[in-house]
Order: sequence, then structure tokens, then C-alpha cells
Amino acid sequence: MRFTVDSRLHYRFAGPCEVLLLLEAARGPDQTVLSEQLSFSPHADVARLDDAVTGERRVVFSAAGDVDIRYRAEVAVEPRDSSLVGAEASPLRDLPDEALRYLRPSRYCPSDRFEAFVQRQFGDLSGGDKVAAILDWIDGHLDYRAGVSDGSTTALETFVDRAGVCRDYAHLAITLCRAADIPARAVSAYAWRLQPPDMHAVAEVYVGGAWRLVDATRLAPIEGLVRVATGLDAADIAFMSIFGRADLLNQSFAIGQVDV
Repeated sequence: MRFTVDSRLHYRFAGPCEVLLLLEAARGPDQTVLSEQLSFSPHADVARLDDAVTGERRVVFSAAGDVDIRYRAEVAVEPRDSSLVGAEASPLRDLPDEALRYLRPSRYCPSDRFEAFVQRQFGDLSGGDKVAAILDWIDGHLDYRAGVSDGSTTALETFVDRAGVCRDYAHLAITLCRAADIPARAVSAYAWRLQPPDMHAVAEVYVGGAWRLVDATRLAPIEGLVRVATGLDAADIAFMSIFGRADLLNQSFAIGQVDV
């Protein structure tokens, strides 16, 4: 499937500062960037810090005053295997090197606090079946509601509040999977058919010998996700990190399917 993505950001920076931007579609085996354009108004001093291993595209730019940013791209997404039922868990010794760090607790995903709960609730399951049960539990116990959480909310608080947005759903799914000894990581993506359109946070789990994308909110189809960034949690995948102060004036994200 092919998709067009279009991001527009308008920020006002209180003074000169640097900004890390994770807005561009990643390069990888499951998606190909066919064309793209990233522009700044006024012109910005930009440095690239792309990750050759993950295919993640990063830029750092200097900003002051009002800045408009626009990113447009056409991306081809390959068919993805998102099936979970029957997918086996991998022994620790058989995990790929990059999966090991995604077994440990992180800032927003305190998985060590959930080991007893996961064993009690899902202890009779394994692998993809356990992941599917975790996603079902989240779907049955959380309400998708804005305003309940903020940028400091952890999976533990979401578990108590039983409500949140995509970021919180992803964090809780990641946390419960790590507590079950299943590698899990956070992914930011443009999400086809997500309403209202926005940058979407989902999870990715390693079962059946492969990474599989899962959306705990169940608001967007997996085949319509255009990956942007991957990391331990929201701290790694934020589309903008400002090393200074700024006010958001306006921003929008859009994705559409291209007929071929």
C-alpha cells in the first residue's frame, strides 16, 4: 500500500535554541520512502543525525521566533505479519541483540512493578497468545480519554486511572509485555484512518521470531502505519524535543492512501 503523509508545525520560540525533530518516515525493510520534502520557514540551520542501523531519520535545527515546518512524503508500506495467536516466545539466548534492551524497565514503563500481576492474570499463556490477552485486557479495562494524562504519566498511573490516550495505551502494553519477559518497544507513526488525524503511538513486540506491530487502542489498522521512530518509550520517540522554551501555535498531521 502507498500513502502520502503531510505534517505542518507552527511554533514560537522564546529565544535561540536547538530542536531535535523526528518527523520523517523511517527507512526499513517494511517501508520505502518514494519521495519526501522537509522545509522550514524561515530557513533553518539544519544538521542530520540519521541512524544507519534503525533507518530512523533525525534532524537538529536552530530556532528562534516564529518557525513553520512542513514535511511531505509518499511511502510504500509492505504487507506486515501482525498475527499473534500461536506465535512462540523466544528463549533469551535466541533473541536478536537489539531486543535485549526492550526487556528492561524504562522511564515510563516500570515493568518490574507488574511482574506479580502479569503472572497472576496471564501466567497460563505464552508468546503471542499472552500478548493478545494483554491487549484484550487493556481494551476491556481502559477508556480512551484525553486530559487524564500528561507528558509525565507512566504506565503505573495509567493502570490506576484506567484511562488515557495512545501514548498511555502503548506504555501499558509495553510494560505488561516486558513484565511477561516479552521484548516490547514504542513506535511513533503516521496512522491511516486514525480519527482525528494525529501522530500515533503504538507498540512492537518480539514473538514468533519477528517484531510485530500492535495497536493497543485498536483505532488504526496495522497495515496503515508509516513508522517514524522506535525506542524504549515516549522519551525516545517524541516528534519534537525542544532544548529551550516554545509555544505551540498550530500543528496538523495527515495521511492518505494512494491508489495505484
